[in-house]
Amino acid sequence: MKAVNRMLVVAAAASLALAGAAQAVDPGAPLQIAQANNPRAAKNPCAAKNPCAAKNPCAAKNPCAAGAKVDPKLVTRPKGTKLANAPRAELLKEGERLWKDTKLSTNGLACQTCHINNLAFNPTFGKPYPHPVAMAKDRAGLKQINTDEMVQFCLIVPMLAKTLPWDSRELAALTAYTSEVQKTFKPGSAATANPCAAKNPCAAKNPCAAKNPCAPKK
Repeated sequence: MKAVNRMLVVAAAASLALAGAAQAVDPGAPLQIAQANNPRAAKNPCAAKNPCAAKNPCAAKNPCAAGAKVDPKLVTRPKGTKLANAPRAELLKEGERLWKDTKLSTNGLACQTCHINNLAFNPTFGKPYPHPVAMAKDRAGLKQINTDEMVQFCLIVPMLAKTLPWDSRELAALTAYTSEVQKTFKPGSAATANPCAAKNPCAAKNPCAAKNPCAPKK
């Protein structure tokens, strides 16, 4: 009986020694073996980080929001200055092109970026110019502003560009097209907030990241 007990003790000691040696060679070996045997221990391939949940690049700070002051002289039409004269149809066609032209800005914006489908206009946009505009009042102290002056203001503030020459055809074209857009605007028919700052629809909770269906039930 004693001989049998000795054999069991020796066998147990040998087993512990082998396990210790295996762990010394690879400390993670026991865990890896256990995971290999457990079919549910594999990482859920569906729980990877949602590639669509990246920060919305369009949700950057609203370029129209409060910031540095604007010199009112830059956006006030000089006395005696008249806009360039051309057939209205030609001005509207050129104005529509310029409305979509990102080359007018230094930050990749165009008039259409914020105002596509009449977005981001304040209710006052529906009133005849000149009229008060909150952004022009806050940034330049102007109590009211004309259409061409508002075009110049938008070039400076949201688009971070220089104003156009007051007698240029480009300014006349943008002014004419802005007036045309104004005719289709109805207060309350479109969002007045920055359309780019809306919550990123892609950033919703990843439906794939739900509880691992392979995990043991409670």
